[in-house]
Amino acid sequence: MTAARQKAADFLVVAAKFQLGALPTEQRHPLTYELAELSRNNIPEALRIMKDIDLGVIRDVLAKAPELARLENAIRDTFAAGNRVFFYGCGATGRLSLSIEYIWRFIHAGKPEADHVMGFMSGGDLALVHSIENFEDHPEFGARQLREIGFGPHDLLVSCTEGGETPSVIGATEEATRVSSRKPFFLYCNPDHALHEQVQRSRRVLENDSIEKICLFVGPMALSGSTRMQASTALMLGAGSALLQANIDDFLSFASNTDLSFLHDFIVEESRIYAAGDYVLYETNDYGMTIVTDTTERSPTFSLLAFENTNDPDRAPALSYFRLPHTQNSESAWQTLLLRAPVAIEWDELRAVAGRERLIGFDFSAQALQQRVERTAPAKLHIFRIERQGDEMHFQLGELRHSIDVSGLHPLFEHLFLKIALNMHSTLVMGRHGRFESNVMTWVKPSNKKLIDRAIRYVEYLLHHQNIMQYSYADICYQLFEEAERMMPADSVVLMTVERLRNRVR
Repeated sequence: MTAARQKAADFLVVAAKFQLGALPTEQRHPLTYELAELSRNNIPEALRIMKDIDLGVIRDVLAKAPELARLENAIRDTFAAGNRVFFYGCGATGRLSLSIEYIWRFIHAGKPEADHVMGFMSGGDLALVHSIENFEDHPEFGARQLREIGFGPHDLLVSCTEGGETPSVIGATEEATRVSSRKPFFLYCNPDHALHEQVQRSRRVLENDSIEKICLFVGPMALSGSTRMQASTALMLGAGSALLQANIDDFLSFASNTDLSFLHDFIVEESRIYAAGDYVLYETNDYGMTIVTDTTERSPTFSLLAFENTNDPDRAPALSYFRLPHTQNSESAWQTLLLRAPVAIEWDELRAVAGRERLIGFDFSAQALQQRVERTAPAKLHIFRIERQGDEMHFQLGELRHSIDVSGLHPLFEHLFLKIALNMHSTLVMGRHGRFESNVMTWVKPSNKKLIDRAIRYVEYLLHHQNIMQYSYADICYQLFEEAERMMPADSVVLMTVERLRNRVR
């Protein structure tokens, strides 16, 4: 048996635990079946549909105010007793946990209260900018992180998981019940009945009276399975508003009344840049956490090259990168990005991919400009600047400029608005770049077991769409792993597998 077939066989032994296609967060949104075509031919309509979906998310979270009040009260009691609140997640929810901590620290800068909130994510702070493959598949890793981060006997843990089934988040949540006198909170976006029926590990949380549960159900994602979009928006809005006591009605009003049609020209221009073989460098001194989150998440979602690391001088550059122009070196950039010193994973088995040396190799300081110029030459490097100018959020890409009045908007909502806008922008840029079909993530990178299952399901969907029905789940799995051995970094393993299987029946 080849190494690829052995890996496939090993996955199939446990595949039932990761077959999540029946969960709403994994299903196709009925309003976006034509999203890929709209990204190429009717961007205004795509933006209208995506905005309507996001407004629905805000309303759904607003309707959960009585349940979120339980979390708000628990947070207040924790602070009153002199203890800390920790936010934890994986992937997109890990990044939102770090974002919530950042906003808290920004608001309380220079005060002792700044240290009362801690955000952390599966894989450590390095995972903010580069996925740590397979980390989320291990509940014991989440439990170990919780212990090592300094979680105490009377602290409060708020766990966020889009699907409600992420093993590392479940592991951390269960560990919190053993460490702290306070019940941890578990926030998720799939209905209880679906999780009960489909995911055995989720039942351990749902049936555990020592864990407080809040379901923020928002239905399918605008791009199927892309929980970096609506699910993470809902969780950041719910958890963040409970911590910061921010009025969600204010955000709904602002989002409803803000015209997002200006994104059209920016989408067209960034996609033109990539089509010409050029590169983009995002710059900010105000919105680092939100911008780096969106640009990072493009890699696993669309099988793009991830951010390059200075420890890999010969590696090809990512399409986009990010820098904080007012920082002088990598250390100060990370400090500015997080508003605290970064936390790395120094475990023997993960130090090489998640340790401090690797983390500092992602240089987002002023020096990144010259580094990018040298890496991308002779191609042209284009600067996309997003910054706060007075009371306005200002966007600039080449000759394109647009400003939005954000005066009086809570910092949580300012970052959430930019998150939503960038999610729309990057998704439609990638649609024009051919990185999804219909509303299916055909370029998904299967870097963990959940994403392997997603890739297999998308192959099956595309084959069935072509009336090719004879391949089983296992057949597709074996072929997928074989194609993964042959693929180049920027290839789509889903489309390669579809092509190989389709050729077999010709």
